[in-house]
Amino acid sequence: MESFRNEVTIDRPVHDVFAFLADFENVPKWNHAVTETLQTSPGPVTVGTTYRQRRHLPKPSEESFTVTDLEPDSHLAVEGTLGPFPARIAYGLVPTGDATVVTNTVELEMTGPSRLVGGIAASRVKTAVAENLQVLKRLLEASS
Repeated sequence: MESFRNEVTIDRPVHDVFAFLADFENVPKWNHAVTETLQTSPGPVTVGTTYRQRRHLPKPSEESFTVTDLEPDSHLAVEGTLGPFPARIAYGLVPTGDATVVTNTVELEMTGPSRLVGGIAASRVKTAVAENLQVLKRLLEASS
């Protein structure tokens, strides 16, 4: 298991940041590797809600994930795949004045041949996730 954390402060209230993140169909707006995210289970987003996602990086693929934790304005988490890796992805949100500190934690399960390059792969994913969080920051701050 490889894991990493990234953190970003977004100059928007926690409720706004959480609402945007919890609408997973927004992912393609701020994640450069994802082209489409669609909810595949009916109803509002809650623990157990499922999604299908298409990405074009590192190579075209389709993946799925399930919401595993959802605490409004505080925390959300999903389990599924991140590229070729089974993953757990969590977002913790902490208000700080009119801004929000977002801490993103990613755990990648390295199986088979990927275990040989696990550290290198995790480092590349961490860098890409940090870049995506900066896009998220710019996007949300521009819409205020």
